[in-house]
Amino acid sequence: MQGAALALLAGLGIAALAFVSPAPAQEAEEAITVSHGYSYFGNLDYPADYENLDYVNPDAPKGGEIAIGATGTFDSLNPYSRKGRSGVLTSIQYDSLLSSLDDSVGQYYCVVCESLEYPESRDWVIFHMRPEAKFFDGSPVTAEDVVFSHKLFITQGLPSYAQAVGEMVTGAEALDEHTVKFTFNPELSKRSRIETVGNTPIFQKSWFEADPENRRLDEPRMEVAPGSGPYELDSFEVNRRIVYKRRDDYWGKDLPINRGRNNYDTIRVEYFSDQTTSFEAFKAGEYTLKVESDPKQWSTGYRFPKVESGAVVLEEVPDGSPPNPTGFVFNLARPQLADKRVRQAIALAYNFEWTNDSLLFGLYSPRSSFVEGTPVEAMGLPEGAEKAFLEGLGDVVPEDLMTTEPYQMHVSDAERLNDRGNLRRASGLLTEAGWEVGDDGIRRNADGETLKVNMLIPSNIQSSVEGMQDTFVQNLRQIGVDASFEKIDPSQYTLRRRERDYDMLYSTQYGAFLSTGGGLTQMYGSKESEFSLFNPAGLASPLVDAILEASFEAQSQEETDVALTALDRALRYEFFIVPTGYIADYWVAYYDMYRHPTADKMPPYGLGYLDFWWVDPEAEAQLKASGALR
Repeated sequence: MQGAALALLAGLGIAALAFVSPAPAQEAEEAITVSHGYSYFGNLDYPADYENLDYVNPDAPKGGEIAIGATGTFDSLNPYSRKGRSGVLTSIQYDSLLSSLDDSVGQYYCVVCESLEYPESRDWVIFHMRPEAKFFDGSPVTAEDVVFSHKLFITQGLPSYAQAVGEMVTGAEALDEHTVKFTFNPELSKRSRIETVGNTPIFQKSWFEADPENRRLDEPRMEVAPGSGPYELDSFEVNRRIVYKRRDDYWGKDLPINRGRNNYDTIRVEYFSDQTTSFEAFKAGEYTLKVESDPKQWSTGYRFPKVESGAVVLEEVPDGSPPNPTGFVFNLARPQLADKRVRQAIALAYNFEWTNDSLLFGLYSPRSSFVEGTPVEAMGLPEGAEKAFLEGLGDVVPEDLMTTEPYQMHVSDAERLNDRGNLRRASGLLTEAGWEVGDDGIRRNADGETLKVNMLIPSNIQSSVEGMQDTFVQNLRQIGVDASFEKIDPSQYTLRRRERDYDMLYSTQYGAFLSTGGGLTQMYGSKESEFSLFNPAGLASPLVDAILEASFEAQSQEETDVALTALDRALRYEFFIVPTGYIADYWVAYYDMYRHPTADKMPPYGLGYLDFWWVDPEAEAQLKASGALR
């Protein structure tokens, strides 16, 4: 359940698990791989006869409840709608053929399938499904359901997904009740084919077809489509709470991939209007685990009696994933932001060092790269294999990309919000770009238009982020930018974000990467740039497109890494986001009844508190007896 699904990483393990069978006569040229999982380079860390995942406690007790908080509202229990705001965790009700894990990257293991087979070309894949897989109503999960689900996402899913996958998949057919075959466009990249169709949630075809007008994937609804996953909706009160219950009759509970997981009897989500109300509710015990992201709260807020008594535990858990490229994103469709010099000038008005010390309690680390601190982070001038790779792309590569080091976030004076040196540099860039300061102190172009920049934030955002916006705007006004930030309710924010009705946006939509695949085109590719929710800047760069296309053709992990290093360099060159730093660890506060594997067994790519943590019943009883927990 943890981790960004689009930020795929590639492992280097050795596979001793897949075996090769003779190809059918009509395909004698290609050997067919049959396996219990899939990775592009054939490496799977877990053998076919594995008993459980390495990072779980296979003997974890079942029972108890975890309650988490959410802010804002919801008006739908359909997690895949293009409209409205869906309830938290609604997608946990749906299984898929394959699943990724928190201790590997680019590796996918069978869930609803028991095996899959594919040729070296990856022009098709056949999944052999488990006949014991059942929907909530006891009906079997069939190949027809898989085919229907795929087509539903193509016709009613997010446009960026529908376009990319619709071009990639040329055929989906049920060979029999529990065998499904996907055929792929041989003219497109082999990357992301099998894992994309394998990770698609499986819906019950008969449920959707019983009322096709009202049961659509792209429309909000409070009626829930039956799933086949470990949890199903138990109850809900709109904008107040959602409760999921673990299915005792879950068909897959004894699979090796699920052993030691899905341990809570119930998962409860409590909704609150804002962060302040939510935190007070946690202190009162209205919910029981909180992943904190507000450095002010983490530094000063957790000094209440339950922490001092030990009833509430504070823990910092290492996060092994590369930090997401979070920051202030420019809407590149806005005419006033089209010139990169303007964007660079605006960035210079953001003082990370002062913000970190004054608003973030010094807990953030600076970030310049889209893959900060990883082996594929671009450094220095291109050389060696990366230089050869970029030269091989031809004229699409700008000369200055090859002769300048990759963008590094500027350094500001931590003692002064308005770093005069950086503001002078910013003013020079704006003047150079044709934005002159008028008598009123506001910059205008030759047509008399003001340099207007409006930032959008939701009303339920944490106070530290609002403070970042406020001080950023203050500095922008000092250099003549007609800057402001607009605070609106979460539903309006969601609508305007989808319609790209903003100049700048504090965003977490972009993802880091240590592997390549189709998900990167939804974030960084030109074809989907006008409508992809995962590309809030609307980035459309021939340079980035060329690197992505070349990365898809990489024949080894080493070649992939070279392409990804070039991608990091190119994304930083395009300059469409002002980095705001990152938190290196997970900050977790919880009532002292939850347990997780020891530090040496925790997986690097997921916190897993909804996945493989469990409740200690004796500790829970003690908390209740002491009055710390209701």
